[in-house]
Amino acid sequence: MSSDAYMSSDDDRPLGDFQNDGKANTGRGGANVYAKEEASDSPMSEDEDMPLSQVTVPKSEPVTPTKSLRRKRAAALDSSSEDDDTPLASSPVKQSSTIPMPGTSKASTVNGHKAVKAESDNKRSSTTAKKQRAPTKKGPPQKKLKREDPDASEPPASEGEELTPVKKEKVSRKRKSKVKEETDADVEDNGKSKPTKKRVTSKKVKDGADGSATPQPKKKGKVKDEGEDEEEVYRWWEAQQNNDGEVKWQTLEHNGVIFPPPYESLPSNVKMRYKGKEVDLPSESEEVAGFYAAMLETEHAQDATFNKNFFDDWLKVLQDYPPRNKIKITKFEDCDFRPMFEHFEAEKAKKKALSTAEKKELKKQKDLFEEKYVTCLLDGRKEKVGNFRVEPPGLFRGRGDHPKKGALKFRVRPDDITINIGEGTPIPVPNMPGQWKAIVHDQTVTWLANWVENVNGNYKYVFLAAGSSLKGQSDMQKFEKARELKNHVDRIRKDYSADLRSKVMADRQRATAMYFIDKLALRAGNEKGEDEADTVGCCSLRCEHVTLEAPDFLIFDFLGKDSIRYYNRVSVDPQVFKNIKLFKDNKEDSDNLFDRVNTSLLNKHLASYMKGLTAKVFRTYNASITFQQQLDEGTPADATIQEKLNAYNHANRMVAILCNHQRSAPKTHEQSMGKMRDRLRSLKYDRMKLRHVLFNMDPRFKKQKQYADDESDLDDDWIEDHEKSLKNKEIEKAEKKFAKDNEKLVQEGNKPQPDSVLQEKVEAAEAEYKRVAEERGTGKAKLKRDRAPEKIEEAVQKLNEKIKTFKLQMDDREAGKEVALGTSKINYLDPRITAAWCSAHNVPIEKIFSKTLLAKFPWAMEVDDAWKF
Repeated sequence: MSSDAYMSSDDDRPLGDFQNDGKANTGRGGANVYAKEEASDSPMSEDEDMPLSQVTVPKSEPVTPTKSLRRKRAAALDSSSEDDDTPLASSPVKQSSTIPMPGTSKASTVNGHKAVKAESDNKRSSTTAKKQRAPTKKGPPQKKLKREDPDASEPPASEGEELTPVKKEKVSRKRKSKVKEETDADVEDNGKSKPTKKRVTSKKVKDGADGSATPQPKKKGKVKDEGEDEEEVYRWWEAQQNNDGEVKWQTLEHNGVIFPPPYESLPSNVKMRYKGKEVDLPSESEEVAGFYAAMLETEHAQDATFNKNFFDDWLKVLQDYPPRNKIKITKFEDCDFRPMFEHFEAEKAKKKALSTAEKKELKKQKDLFEEKYVTCLLDGRKEKVGNFRVEPPGLFRGRGDHPKKGALKFRVRPDDITINIGEGTPIPVPNMPGQWKAIVHDQTVTWLANWVENVNGNYKYVFLAAGSSLKGQSDMQKFEKARELKNHVDRIRKDYSADLRSKVMADRQRATAMYFIDKLALRAGNEKGEDEADTVGCCSLRCEHVTLEAPDFLIFDFLGKDSIRYYNRVSVDPQVFKNIKLFKDNKEDSDNLFDRVNTSLLNKHLASYMKGLTAKVFRTYNASITFQQQLDEGTPADATIQEKLNAYNHANRMVAILCNHQRSAPKTHEQSMGKMRDRLRSLKYDRMKLRHVLFNMDPRFKKQKQYADDESDLDDDWIEDHEKSLKNKEIEKAEKKFAKDNEKLVQEGNKPQPDSVLQEKVEAAEAEYKRVAEERGTGKAKLKRDRAPEKIEEAVQKLNEKIKTFKLQMDDREAGKEVALGTSKINYLDPRITAAWCSAHNVPIEKIFSKTLLAKFPWAMEVDDAWKF
């Protein structure tokens, strides 16, 4: 389980900052069932600025957006390939060579400055809880939002307010074959009901190649009776209060955290070797050896720093728990962990080979065990917990070139953990022997538990889920703070521009640092210890990190957050160029560039312009305003859904480059692109066969321009291989269905089907593809079932559109292979920009926001088409 999953950044951190330690090892050999990762968007805030690929949170059901966005979604078109399971929003886009800076009016440049995209070596929830109570003593009646999600939430009552149960409104539904119509009555502030509005939401559809939504038939199963109660969600964003630094909850009850199970020793025949001899290790030292063995064929095991740190820590364990057969281990190169690795791989294969029923049973047991930890009671209502699993012991992986990667992470025990819970509520009992380190009742913070990890000495927190009311209020306040900066930014820029020529050196350095933070979206930067990664920000830049190039270019080259390289050659204001030259005079490369400015002084100065203004707020503002400008200028008016999505991803990519959210191209990128090229050829093959069917019906079709040209990239060898592949897939599909049907028959106490049933299907597939092979090269073909010519022509047209869309997806993915789009989407881009854009351009927001993001930002779904950041 990635340790990031336990983190959520709030302003209420009483115990100090923490640093992500990368993905933890998943228990013994990576096989711990409680440490299984569930990839999704993380409940992070802007100071948890991590690649999306390393963020894990519990999965959730989608929040149903409302009003204008919801009304338009049913009519929105999706021209993507129906079997492409890659979210379009995550597909990369073709990348521009220049970075848009904040305040630009053109997509290619900002304030006249060009920039080069950063180079990098780094790779890269839940729903709100069911509403049970609502404050009723003060304030106007609250509006309620009906939604499909089974859970709902509301904010905590303010001090002195009483909590009373709220009656749930009964809502009836009419169900039709193609769409469902819902009615809801919104309650106005005066308590009177508005006229009911019909709300039409589309079911999950497969989109036609022409962009038309094709309704799916109803799924079998239970259908809710009319009049059945629907869950509601408290619309906290319509009555939100600024409770920063004040009491954030009245009552809090939860069941603590789940500890991973104890280590189980390996079978007696599985032992590592040292100089060719088997080593009989006690379980304590065997467990640590297993952490390394599980990663034997990863990049980590090829890293010298990782290997050294692991071996140094393992030797310390071996001093207390030496081998039973007295073998003395002193040299890493003589250790052979291969037998342990092979055992772990075999265990993984066994688990993968389990039947569907066995996997479901295991999941059922796991869910049953975790059920009471998933939610807590906050002010009398259920809210989901962001992550309740304590990370298992393992080897620290870190991110980038971290000096401590490979170090041993100790097992966390109850006496390491502080629990925050309501006073007078039952204290949870840990699921392993031991007592909690401490129990506190701090109502001004939102964390439920914390502990200190041993590698970097940082605090780890358990917070409420991303979709909780408290986290939602924190997110909304963050983006509103960034929007407020619009009212002050001109004055701030005017002042620091004047101070660039100040005779006071401290003021001149501060103004230059503010210029970099504003124009280049640099992080402010903090001091680092000797044992931490050498990463820097604006205020901690050294002379070696900035190179002057006449007449007015600066070349930045340093390691930013998470050891991601920031490289940028940018044209700057002539006075800024002169200042940097002045600051570097008579200094060594290792000296600080800004020796009279630090982050605290800078943020204190910013706060004089606007309450709560920090360099982080500037970064959020610049990201969101740039994103809004890019969308306004780059979205085509008359275009397909995919073309609009490409424009959206391009805007997102520009922000990611600006904020240095880079990644190295995935190792599987070329393999993935190869599969996409094969998929494109298979679509062209389908189109070719339909054309040949038309030619067989009437040779005059050959004279029509749209059918005349043959597919240029389909050679005979590829066609033969493709047809064999289709045959094999058909047979494999028949075999799987045969096995599944027989399994079901046996479970019901019936006799399984005879093998002859499967044999008939296999023979039918063989005969069909023999006929197809005979058609090869003739330029004519037939279908299994006859169809009218006009139907075939329609199918050809749909394939044309599908091929066009798929090519756009391929371009999109290729362009964004080195850019991480998720971090800015989660932390820096006001989600209301996306909601308004989707509504205005008839783009389904599900194409951009995952279920977890929809649950994280329900308040953003309320904006209308004209909303702007």
